[in-house]
Amino acid sequence: MQEITENQDTSIDRIVKLISEELGKKEEHVANVIKLMDEGNTIPFIARYRKEAHGAMDDTSLRKLEERLTYLRRLEERRAEILKAVEALGKLTLELEKDINKAEMLSELEDLYRPYKQKRRTRATIAREKGLEPLAARIFTQEKELPKLKDLAEAFTDNITGNANGVETIEDALTGAADIIAENISDNAEIRKKLKALAMKLGMLTAEAATDEDSVYRQYYEFSQPLKKAQGHQILAVNRGEKEKFLKVKIELDHDQALVTVLREVLKKGSSATEFVGAAALDSLDRLIWPSVERELRAALTDTACEGAIHNFSLNLKPLLMQPPVKGHVTMGLDPGYRMGCKVAVIDGTGKVLDTTVVYPTHGDRKKAECIEILGKMIKKHGVEHIAIGNGTASRETESMAAELIASLNNEGKYKEISYAIVNEAGASVYSASKLAAEEFPQFDVNLRSAVSIARRLQDPLAELVKIDPKAIGVGQYQHDMPEKELDAALSGVVEDCVNAVGVDINTASPSLLSYVSGLNGTTAKNIVIYRDENGEFTSRSQLKKVPKLGPKAFEQCAGFLRVPESKEPLDNTGVHPESYKAAEALMKLLGISKAKLIGSGNAENADEIVNAVNAGSGADLSALAEAYGIEKLAVELGIGVPTLKDIIKELMKPGRDPREDLPPAVLRKDVLDVKDLKPGMKLKGTVRNVIDFGVFVDIGVHQDGLVHISEICDKYIKHPSEVLKVGDIVEVIVLSVDEARNRISLSIKQA
Repeated sequence: MQEITENQDTSIDRIVKLISEELGKKEEHVANVIKLMDEGNTIPFIARYRKEAHGAMDDTSLRKLEERLTYLRRLEERRAEILKAVEALGKLTLELEKDINKAEMLSELEDLYRPYKQKRRTRATIAREKGLEPLAARIFTQEKELPKLKDLAEAFTDNITGNANGVETIEDALTGAADIIAENISDNAEIRKKLKALAMKLGMLTAEAATDEDSVYRQYYEFSQPLKKAQGHQILAVNRGEKEKFLKVKIELDHDQALVTVLREVLKKGSSATEFVGAAALDSLDRLIWPSVERELRAALTDTACEGAIHNFSLNLKPLLMQPPVKGHVTMGLDPGYRMGCKVAVIDGTGKVLDTTVVYPTHGDRKKAECIEILGKMIKKHGVEHIAIGNGTASRETESMAAELIASLNNEGKYKEISYAIVNEAGASVYSASKLAAEEFPQFDVNLRSAVSIARRLQDPLAELVKIDPKAIGVGQYQHDMPEKELDAALSGVVEDCVNAVGVDINTASPSLLSYVSGLNGTTAKNIVIYRDENGEFTSRSQLKKVPKLGPKAFEQCAGFLRVPESKEPLDNTGVHPESYKAAEALMKLLGISKAKLIGSGNAENADEIVNAVNAGSGADLSALAEAYGIEKLAVELGIGVPTLKDIIKELMKPGRDPREDLPPAVLRKDVLDVKDLKPGMKLKGTVRNVIDFGVFVDIGVHQDGLVHISEICDKYIKHPSEVLKVGDIVEVIVLSVDEARNRISLSIKQA
């Protein structure tokens, strides 16, 4: 038991050191984070309320740490399993143990373990069963004074041994020995490692047409790219093309160079067996090693491409979820369509449905005029201020109708200025057909639910988008080819970070939104809503402790992220955690200011300004405190860390601050632009809708997003568009070209 404990201690020390080096963080902080995670604390909670323990890492760094920790723990578990398995076989040498302990990747471990794995029945297995392993071993020594191979082999024939092994001739014995040597060479971890390195340096990823049929993969019908330069989107594209039987894909490596790499490891000069071993090595390379190495390389390339795509998806998802809300306005949602018409829903400032209908703006001029009249009456009746239009089928025609509608209303001069926005409706149909939507709107059919969702996406994108599987939101590339478990984990992490960064009103939040709050899950989120329905609005954070199945640990994790505007305790509507209430109250007492006066007084914009005011002895309400306290001394006096003190001050100055308010607002329009109106050289303003490996798609107010190729983003060299742009960014672009027939618009940012 002592030995196991020591091994575990060594293992965690090794993991801490490695992660510390990789992330550039102190070992002490990394160890603290691992301990906090092992105790069941969530990333948002650790990031926000345990800053002293980890040196104020952000949630992105903490998720990287968590991901790396998971991999390294799996590596250590596999290392222990392999050591145990090889030792049980009685084949664990000091050198092998050293190599296994040195391995830093799972693939390295598996290569070292390969010779000791139980194999399926192979040609070498059959040869061993015939008793030919000693012959193979003797030949492979390639001794200089080795007897003739025929003489060695003859001793293993059935005539000599008196056995009935099926080794009737010398050729049978030599063939079996060659099979054993070939398999042993194939199992050599060093050879495989060097071949993989050579392939990554000099290999080519190639694809060719597997059919005469035209397809979206035509650009890959004669494709060749150095392995070391292959882009993630190219790898994923040829993989899919191969899966759909449009492409034949392989990795090519100069055969002579590959053979030399193998022969250097196995041949010894001056032996009569050298030529025989060389032939076995050639067979091993062509029949065993290269097919296996090619599979492993392609799997590794795919894994890397998937990691990149998942990372890219996460980068796009976060700003999409964090789009600034257009809150408190009566909004009309339009879900465009041809045959089934345009579905309409009007919601009030809190998202409650006020009215619904279906109109047919694409069914001729008469129907269009009728549509404008009906919607105009609804707008007047409910005081609609904004119109949200889904960007799917018939969006362009609906947008044109909406522009006419707005112009007619604005011309009357009796109503508020009305504007519209194009809303990405990806996933709206998935949500409207879901069990969740049926529970929320049992009285509406599927199509009307989509219109409600589109309207709510303008009002509060985060609260609405959390109801949809992140994969269905449509801001990635090849997301349906990703390993589902890894993709779900990454995207759920992004949603969780966004929800907790914003904070959640416990008295209005849906179960979907609550389920992403730190410490809560589907069950506890539903229990909160049930408790709210049965007992009325929550009037304090502490009331959460009465919710069934929400224990002390869950309360600790979630309390700071839930807002209770109706509470008599003002701190319940801030990001100050209940565990810090005493410190916050002590701070206010030292300031000589009441809660009501301090909370939201706006004496300073952020914590840094307040800290400077404390240290410099300036500031209207802080001058008295500044004479006696510096920020460090103040933290000690209050019994909290400096990062926590800064966060408390920030919350007291601006409680419930929504970080989304700092981002560019949604683009609201009053007129419409058509693809036919676009001309090369036009300068326009647009919103980045998607960031992918080779560029960004920008919404410029026409039905089709335009593509800014990576080469047209900026003058300096960038590896990936995400280095300079993110979803939601407002950019100026110049139209380079318009292909109406293929619905393609080419744009440039750098030329603008």
